[in-house]
This record gives sequence, structure tokens and C-alpha cells, in this order.
Amino acid sequence: MPCGCGLEATTRSDTVNRVRVTGINHVSIPAVDVDETVRFYEEVFGMERIPSPSFGGAVRWLRVGDLQLHIFSVGEQPGRTYQHLGIEVDDFEAAYLKLRELGAFEEGSRFRYLFELPSGEVQMYFRDPSDNLVEIDWPDVSTLDRAVFGDDLKRLDDFFPQAGENLRATLFLGPRDRAVV
Repeated sequence: MPCGCGLEATTRSDTVNRVRVTGINHVSIPAVDVDETVRFYEEVFGMERIPSPSFGGAVRWLRVGDLQLHIFSVGEQPGRTYQHLGIEVDDFEAAYLKLRELGAFEEGSRFRYLFELPSGEVQMYFRDPSDNLVEIDWPDVSTLDRAVFGDDLKRLDDFFPQAGENLRATLFLGPRDRAVV
């Protein structure tokens, strides 16, 4: 059925008229207490609140480098999922220590651990005050002091064997990798 958007004639082999994504502008996450969630991101990560339009309910926008995090009000806590937001920080060890101090790690879950990927990159997962799952990514495990993390830093391969394409996966794409083929 035609969508009325002018793209009906586009086929899989028709790359001339295909729309290509050029980047991500923002990610939005729900919060029962918007102000508490905004304070968390301001205090833990130094995100800056920026003006946001009125959408008829509590909405706050935060600067994340050249991108944005939008926090919107919900009446009740959504069910827990593993949908998540992945961010980068300038000090992975300090982020870990602060999040541990705040009790933000998901105890009793495999997401409690920090994972060293086959590429040498590291992932750390935590829950914000609104129970959103957030991932912090670090490009090179060799630049970290393993003693800071103790038994919390694990090789992903110790949980899930990696082979073939898994061994070539990377979180940090270089200019060549970002090209749309």
C-alpha cells in the first residue's frame, strides 16, 4: 500500500533514491521522576541541560557531546528490558568507581560484569534511577588499571565463546568502517 511519502517506487536495487542515515541526533529514555534522572546524568557524567520545547509533559534535553539525551516523563515505570543506550566517557575507571558507589550495577545479572571484548574494547552496564539500562564503552582495555575493577572485569569469551565474525566485531568504527556500502 502506498505510504504517500514519495518512496513507493524505491526498490532494493534502486540505490539512487534510497535515503541514508547520516547520524544519530538523540536518544530518548523514560523516567517516572524526570528531575531525579536529569540530576543523575548531570552529576555522574557532567551532562549539560539544554533548552527543550514543551510537549505537554515533563521533558528535559541534555547535551552529550554533539548529540542529545532526551528524558521524558512517564506515569509508571515501564517493564525492565535490555534495550539500552551506549555512551563513551573520558574516564572509564572514575565512572566505574562512581557507579559502584551509587549501587547502579545490576546485581545477580550477567550485566553486573564489565566485559572485555575480543577486540580489546570494554563494556560496562548499569541502571540509571529510572531503571534504564546504560552501557559505557571504552576503546582499549590495555589503558586501564585492571586492579581498579578486581573480579568485575571479565572476558566475554569466558561467558560466550567467540568465533568467526564475533572476533572481528568492534564498537569503535573508524572512518573507513563508517562508510555505507
